[in-house]
Amino acid sequence: MQPKPHQNATLDERITGALVGAAVGDALGGPVEGYSPEQIIERHGGRVHGIVGPWHGDDWRTARPLAPYHKGDGHVTDDTLMTHALIRVYARVRDHLDAYAIADHLVPDLMTEPRWIPELETEALPLHRVFLAEKWLVTRIHYGHADPREAGTGNIVNCGAAMYMSPVGLVNAANPQAAYAEALDIAGAHQSSYGREAAGVLAAAVAAACTPGATPDSVVSACLSLAKDGTRTAIERVCEEASRHPDFESALGPLRAAVAPYDTVGPDYRAPSLGARHPSRLHAIEELPVALGMLLVAQGDYRHTVLGAVNYGRDCDSIATMAGALAGALGSPIPQDWAKTVAEASLLDLWEPATTLTAVTREIFTQDASRRRTHEHAFASLGGPECSA
Repeated sequence: MQPKPHQNATLDERITGALVGAAVGDALGGPVEGYSPEQIIERHGGRVHGIVGPWHGDDWRTARPLAPYHKGDGHVTDDTLMTHALIRVYARVRDHLDAYAIADHLVPDLMTEPRWIPELETEALPLHRVFLAEKWLVTRIHYGHADPREAGTGNIVNCGAAMYMSPVGLVNAANPQAAYAEALDIAGAHQSSYGREAAGVLAAAVAAACTPGATPDSVVSACLSLAKDGTRTAIERVCEEASRHPDFESALGPLRAAVAPYDTVGPDYRAPSLGARHPSRLHAIEELPVALGMLLVAQGDYRHTVLGAVNYGRDCDSIATMAGALAGALGSPIPQDWAKTVAEASLLDLWEPATTLTAVTREIFTQDASRRRTHEHAFASLGGPECSA
């Protein structure tokens, strides 16, 4: 497989690629979430190569543990719903966000604004679709009146914040350090420990992917320059292993083995270990390192990156969401038949959030440039060096 050219993609194309790419990855991964690569082969008669139906077929309305969610057939999950909700916050604030913006805007959006929920095939409050780790935002901030900067403390440590942080990377396109800092602030309202760290690193990865000339290797390097503790070590080990594999088929087992020492969930995804999802400086979420590993294996090609993430199983809708955002931000094209099917099945305009975020990103950059010039002039007046530009 030859590397795909990414260098010429514009800001608009990268934002659209990342957001549509994340939603499509989410929809492809949803129906096989929670299962192993071997179970996926048995259920589908081989690897998944595109959009598939519900795991339990027509019994999805009652089959446990998934009922009443219609996962499959191109339906996006809560990963995309939360991503679009965060974009709506950016559209209201029209500037960089912090934990207080999450309290002031995201929490009310989840609680009070009915939205179309594809998996429920009806309008409902997003709060009724998201899982307990995301309901925590409402519990702690709205009902518990917690300081938004610390509200994530006490929540289970998982990928809940990282799964919707790609907009932060896009707003900070080509500036991974700024994306990392902003995402850490935002994620403090939702997560702690390595769950919060993963949110920062995922945002940084997306920002790095938007840099002209970026490659999967440069994205991973940016992550390693910022990631801390177990998150950094897990990314390093998984990506070292990924570099040995020419395709996702050969990488599925080895990538799981590489991340297993840092993953607290354990071998049975649906029956987490007693130590699962507790704060730790030694551990990491599984989803982010594997997404980066699949990006390397596929050399940035969107189709192969996402299919690797989907066929990995376990929390593969979130893995494919992250992987799809990264490949899309690099400029690798999303298969149009996938995007069209997901948009139609989910009854969502996947392109409108990208248009909105692109406009907001340009506004924020203009404000940043003005603030930067003001600071430069003030610093120069203090006797600091004059800015030559």
